[in-house]
Amino acid sequence: MSNNESLKPLMFAGTGSDVGKSIIAAAFCRIFLQDGYHPAPFKAQNMALNSYVTPAGLEIGRAQAVQAEAAGIACHTDMNPLLLKPSSDHTSQVVLHGKPIGNRSAYEYFRKEGREELRKEVCDAFDRLAQAYNPIVMEGAGSISEINLRDSDLVNLPMARHAQANVILVADIDRGGVFASVYGSIMLLNEEERKLIKGILINKFRGDIRLFQSGVEMLEKLCNVPVVGVVPYYKDIYIEEEDSVALQTKNRQAEAGKVNIAVVLLRHLSNFTDFNVLERDPRVHLFYTNNTDELQKADIILIPGTKSTLADLYELRRNGVAQTIVKAYREGATVMGICGGYQIMGMEVCDPEGVEGEIIRLPGLGLLPVSTTMLGEKITRQVDFNFLDSNVVCHGYEIHMGNTVASESAEVSPLNSISDGQADGCFVNERCMGTYIHGILDNGAFIDFLLKPFAGKMKHKEFDFTSFKEEQYNKLADHVRSHVNMDVIYQLIKSND
Repeated sequence: MSNNESLKPLMFAGTGSDVGKSIIAAAFCRIFLQDGYHPAPFKAQNMALNSYVTPAGLEIGRAQAVQAEAAGIACHTDMNPLLLKPSSDHTSQVVLHGKPIGNRSAYEYFRKEGREELRKEVCDAFDRLAQAYNPIVMEGAGSISEINLRDSDLVNLPMARHAQANVILVADIDRGGVFASVYGSIMLLNEEERKLIKGILINKFRGDIRLFQSGVEMLEKLCNVPVVGVVPYYKDIYIEEEDSVALQTKNRQAEAGKVNIAVVLLRHLSNFTDFNVLERDPRVHLFYTNNTDELQKADIILIPGTKSTLADLYELRRNGVAQTIVKAYREGATVMGICGGYQIMGMEVCDPEGVEGEIIRLPGLGLLPVSTTMLGEKITRQVDFNFLDSNVVCHGYEIHMGNTVASESAEVSPLNSISDGQADGCFVNERCMGTYIHGILDNGAFIDFLLKPFAGKMKHKEFDFTSFKEEQYNKLADHVRSHVNMDVIYQLIKSND
């Protein structure tokens, strides 16, 4: 089915952070796709450590890659032209159109100087996207009513004004205080800004929705804005979440009777979406921990990516986790590192130019005969590859700084052969390996290889993650559609007002 009718952009803005805007936007990307349109996501500025690489080899926020997948299209930097990747509590790497342009403190970044140049870049990205897709499903950031940042805001109502978008205000009722957060958010806006708010969506409702009908009427009367839906909290739909707060809900302990896979809980852990498929695979139990006792219970230990390899390596040595990982490997556990975790597993990590900070050199875990030197240039690209002698073509992506080579006099067997002829990673044996490729665990053939030594503990067969994700996007769309007044939504985005 194809629908050529032009629709106005729709923005989901929030009363605060983590109200579920990203998931709601993904739902509407799939809803519009189901209804015959050609939607695309857009978020002018994103702040996240979970990122993704576009087919062109450029970096965007993972949430927009997920939303693009829900929309059935390939992701592009125009969907997230500005990405902030926190490197400390006060500093972030700034990625513009997929390429890093330097590190900025929060104070430097939010100053008015230079904001108009960035504003032009993100508006131009939206304009290009709007020429190719219909409708654009936009996402705001944080709260729409951060009045102290009004003049420097690039992503919320100023962006909606440029796009001539209808804004739906999303609030999380599960937190409590939903009346104050919705009413207060709207009342803190100026008169011109309030005109942009065309609907209120209450998210994460628990209980009998009929009991909230009076609340809907009160909100509409207080705010003079219609409530377009009350979306219940769900537990049986699994969509990737980009925010590190999602880590707080992950399993923390081993479980008897399954293949236990531990992800080392690094302080600067990034791209934890690498492990989403394992969370859903019924053959295994995945948990996150830096507890040495729990690590010793794992059959497989995965060392993830990190925004600060040397700082996390220092911490692993300080808290005893490094020694525990080495001991677990010697006692029969599998250890695998991805990206920064691969660097950590080597003989040493050096940073002579201070790319990451003040630590110049640290010995690694010594499990792989490789050494890494940090470099200022970031490598970002999608890759097709084969692992070991497998004929299965796998897909993943690289996002890393640093060059890893064989240690002096060592012979290194690569884990992967990339389609361009380059080698990737290091393979010692089926229980010890590392790779720079994110998304390697999204490939069923590789997971089957990783789990093969533990076949005796598994009760289930292979897991098709691609089909699983498609099923989840459709379930999410059905869930949201059934609790949102889609007639009102379409009236808003079809109107010429």
